[in-house]
Amino acid sequence: MSWLTAEQALDLLGTKSQTLYANVSRGRIRAKADPADTRRSLYFAEDVKRLATRHSGRRKTEAVAAEAIQWGDPVLPSALSTVSNGRLFYRGKDAAMLAENAALEDVALLLWDMKRPLRFEQSEAQQGLPSLNAAFSALAERITNDLPSLGRSLPALQNEAESVFATVAEALAPGAWDLSLHQRLAAAWKRPDAGDLIRRSLVLLADHELNASTFTARITASAGATLSAATLSGLSALTGPLHGGAWQSVRSLIARAATIGVDEAVRSYLAEGRPLPAFGHQLYPDVDIRGEALLGCFTLPPLFARVRDVGEQLVGERVNVDFALTAMTHAYHLPEDAPLIIFALARTVGWLAHAMEQATSGRLIRPRARYIGPPVQ
Repeated sequence: MSWLTAEQALDLLGTKSQTLYANVSRGRIRAKADPADTRRSLYFAEDVKRLATRHSGRRKTEAVAAEAIQWGDPVLPSALSTVSNGRLFYRGKDAAMLAENAALEDVALLLWDMKRPLRFEQSEAQQGLPSLNAAFSALAERITNDLPSLGRSLPALQNEAESVFATVAEALAPGAWDLSLHQRLAAAWKRPDAGDLIRRSLVLLADHELNASTFTARITASAGATLSAATLSGLSALTGPLHGGAWQSVRSLIARAATIGVDEAVRSYLAEGRPLPAFGHQLYPDVDIRGEALLGCFTLPPLFARVRDVGEQLVGERVNVDFALTAMTHAYHLPEDAPLIIFALARTVGWLAHAMEQATSGRLIRPRARYIGPPVQ
């Protein structure tokens, strides 16, 4: 049998002496008195090596988990959407191909795995403009009245998802109940000529793996909260400038380009050490397929075209869907917040799909924090 001194054991374990003694007291490491000095102890080498290997594995797991949270490896199973080989897929179907003809309602049926058409309750046509504030208020009003999602069957959740979606649609796409959502949006904005591009945008933005807002919605659903609460949490996360609010950064870039010139505007961003808004995407090494699918359907306004060309040349990255949405808004004279309205309406379908998938799994999402604060006393 091989025995180690305390110094040798601590070197292998990478821990403090108190931890070594605790492992001995708990029977994890066998110890005996040192024949050469009975005031000292020796520790069984195999026990020490076994614990050292386990601790090493734990450190590796922690490192992998930390990296996975930031554009890393998948962190939970989902059958809803994935990005593979530069393409986006909804339940195995190519999203860009779906966008050629499908409507958002069709994608809802696909992602929710429903076998019947959507049935929005007939109601009087809502007047007014699409309003994000109205969506927040309507969802908040539902939360205390809706039932928790945990322990309910998928058909029951699908019925409720349909109702929650209708609530959001009344706020973000007010209009006649018998019109498609893209038609309602185009009519509300008095731009019927933009209807087909709005339809394409809605389909392309319905879901996108575990983005920040979707992960937030899944966490909410994992606690058993209502589907309306999960949707509200997703909507809240979407408004951030690094997510659905990215269109504002694109507008700022275009405004700067209009003031000081395209070359100078792009170079000034880079000289200041700021990333150029809406160029490149972590999941698409070549080009964001969603942006490409949209940009192929309308003529870029001249200033947007010049910014794209100069930016792609200097940065080496292609423009993404945020750039395309903002350019489309400008080209069709839509309201400034149209990109966020379209994004929110589309992604509601994805949030509800993920909330139902999470709720039916019965699993709580509860990661551990890697503590880096002051030493514990």
